[in-house]
Amino acid sequence: MSDTTVRIEPVSDRDLNRVQRPLAGLLTSCVEAGAGIGFVLPLSLAKAERFWAGQAGALESGSSHVWAAWQKEALVGTVTLALARQDNGGHRAEVTKLMVHPGTRRQGIARLLLNTLENKARALGRTLLVLDTVTGGTAEGMYARLGYRRVGVIPDFAAGANGGFESTTVFYKRLSPVFAA
Repeated sequence: MSDTTVRIEPVSDRDLNRVQRPLAGLLTSCVEAGAGIGFVLPLSLAKAERFWAGQAGALESGSSHVWAAWQKEALVGTVTLALARQDNGGHRAEVTKLMVHPGTRRQGIARLLLNTLENKARALGRTLLVLDTVTGGTAEGMYARLGYRRVGVIPDFAAGANGGFESTTVFYKRLSPVFAA
């Protein structure tokens, strides 16, 4: 029997250099499998590494939080919580770059990552999460099952990983605040 235990770990700015290559490999694998996560083919490993290196400042400032999902020593998923920076947005954040390796999907990894992200958002006083995902993609149904409410569809929102344009569906989720005892 294989060990499918998943551990979720935060990625700090200090950790980023160590996990940058696995994160870049995950990003390229997901885009190659057709994920609409802001990149198009061909996506080089070097470009994916530059993307992750560019996240260091947001991690250091605390305006973003990243988690990595590991099975044994393999990186199988990641998600980012991007905090709204506007004065009037201190209650909200965005779910970005939720990725699960194509070979490990449908094992609950995305749900574990989102639960971790939501708990952190609550701890930071964030009570509203927003996100967008490719319309008609597998993630769209998952978000609805996990309590995210569909706002609507924006047609031709982004270039697809394999060319053409894709619509995006916008979702939100209200979180109950954490009250100090």
